[in-house]
Amino acid sequence: MLAARKLRAGMPGSTPGSMVKEGYTFGLPLLVLGGVFYLLQWNVAAVVLVFLALFVFSFFRDPERVIPAEAGAVVSPGDGRVVVVTDEECEGRAGKRVSIFLAVWNVHVNRSPAAGTITKMDYRPGKFLAAMMERASLENEQNVFTLSTEAGEIVFKQIAGLIARRVVSWKKIGEKVARGERIGLVRFGSRVDLWVPKDAEILVKVGENVKGGSSVLARWPVKPTAGKLEESSKAETDANLTVTGNRS
Repeated sequence: MLAARKLRAGMPGSTPGSMVKEGYTFGLPLLVLGGVFYLLQWNVAAVVLVFLALFVFSFFRDPERVIPAEAGAVVSPGDGRVVVVTDEECEGRAGKRVSIFLAVWNVHVNRSPAAGTITKMDYRPGKFLAAMMERASLENEQNVFTLSTEAGEIVFKQIAGLIARRVVSWKKIGEKVARGERIGLVRFGSRVDLWVPKDAEILVKVGENVKGGSSVLARWPVKPTAGKLEESSKAETDANLTVTGNRS
């Protein structure tokens, strides 16, 4: 079992473990209007509005997650179902892409797949194709993050869908983020993509359900430098000599 830790990383205008502020923005007016309609005895309209308000509150929920602490773990940027695992180049570099579809009932708060520094953020306006479609990764509106980690660069995307019409980022270029830290939100059904270099080991398959911040999609440990390898080898040699009595 992977070692894990509880990450309590907040974001603007929300309380970790409760609901994103947009939930109040969109849900409270529906609830108030439903109450007004109930007082006017427009019962059917009141019930519809109250149910819509409850749906909005559920959509914008923001549960706490147990973040794996295993070295080299790359976690899911979002909740949903894995729809694509494929080899793919990114800016001329060989790698692998994992795409996750977020249905309307999934949590839509997105999280950083690894610890590092955001070196690039690219907002790309585009279409609003159904997020299940393969073309959505290239053609839909999206935020593209490049994250510099101890092992190297990885890329992840927030992608709008047929119903989701806005991708929201809470981070800026140059910010440091922890593994599993909240980084943004996609409203009302969407997709997230993760790209890792070819030497990363993918641990999920198409059809699996994953949770943002807690499900490990890949393993990509930091490779020791030559200097560290020499130090490690010397330390092991010294230890062996001491144990066998050849060094006092």
